[in-house]
Amino acid sequence: MDRYLDRITRATEEAARQGFAAVAVPPSPDLFYLTGYAPMQTERPTLLVLRPGLDPVMFVPELERPLAAAAPAGRDMELLGWRDGIDVYAEAGRLLPPQGRVAVGDALWAAHLLGLQAEVPQVTFAPASPVIEQLRAVKDEDELAALARAGRAADETFRQICGRTFLGRREEEVAGDLAELLVRNGHDQAEFTIVASGPNAASPHHEPGGRTMLPRDAVVLDFGGTLGGYYSDTSRTVVIGEPPEGFETVYALVQEAQEAAFRAVRPGIQAQEVDRVARRIITDAGYGERFFHRTGHGIGLEVHEPPYLVEGNERTLEPGVTFSIEPGIYLDGAFGVRIEDIVVVTEAGADRLNRSTRELQVVD
Repeated sequence: MDRYLDRITRATEEAARQGFAAVAVPPSPDLFYLTGYAPMQTERPTLLVLRPGLDPVMFVPELERPLAAAAPAGRDMELLGWRDGIDVYAEAGRLLPPQGRVAVGDALWAAHLLGLQAEVPQVTFAPASPVIEQLRAVKDEDELAALARAGRAADETFRQICGRTFLGRREEEVAGDLAELLVRNGHDQAEFTIVASGPNAASPHHEPGGRTMLPRDAVVLDFGGTLGGYYSDTSRTVVIGEPPEGFETVYALVQEAQEAAFRAVRPGIQAQEVDRVARRIITDAGYGERFFHRTGHGIGLEVHEPPYLVEGNERTLEPGVTFSIEPGIYLDGAFGVRIEDIVVVTEAGADRLNRSTRELQVVD
């Protein structure tokens, strides 16, 4: 069976199993996953409608119909084009059941959802994430290969950036180097390049700016991009010359927590248990309050997607699920440390998709 038709079939079956009468998917990574079609979300609504027992239908602006027809799944569904000037929500509402529960993609604009609600007032709308995220979380062989290629390109980028000068340069300059290297090493585009030096490294999502990097600065590098539609995301912490006081102890602790969390990954373990493993090590060492984010996030067509490695997430992991493991410790006014790899659950445990060294690198 064609991969997209298989995904559509499984999504429709899962919707029925969960008691939904239909699924409506707007332009989003979900739509791309199911059809290979990636239009922009605009004031002109596009919706893939899946109903158990019926063929899939794509409701699409007439001016974009040729693009939808050319998509990989275009031949596997009816394309219903609509023209400007019609009552678009009335037309779209006819594709939905008159009552029951309908799952809608999380990315659907509120204006479009309100328009649909007005047309089918007997329908109860609910998020489609419980249907589609279960499918997207488990990657097939092609997806894993794409993520591995992105990971290798990010690893090479880290190797090369460590050979460049940090001392006396601005954070934003090194961030530009990272973006350049990501593309040079195979990424279609760089999506984010965090360079956080000295006290700025205590801010996990610091925006690189004009701070000039100094001797003994710790520098958190968190960077990634897309390659063939799939994301890379890795973090390493380097130091310029001699490390600041206390840094080596904290670095070793984060390294230990990251390794322990990786070794804990196996089929059947709950996502929250991986978070607990990393957090326990850091908490027992007295830094629990300085590790204030989740241990990891899923990755694939989006840089952040389910599953999330966080307390309260009881989802059990299974082979093919990919996510980051990235514990950190952040000391205000001093420095921060984060180490991040993308990993995949295997039948035997887990495998890293990032292979760059996690040993402390001293840069010039």
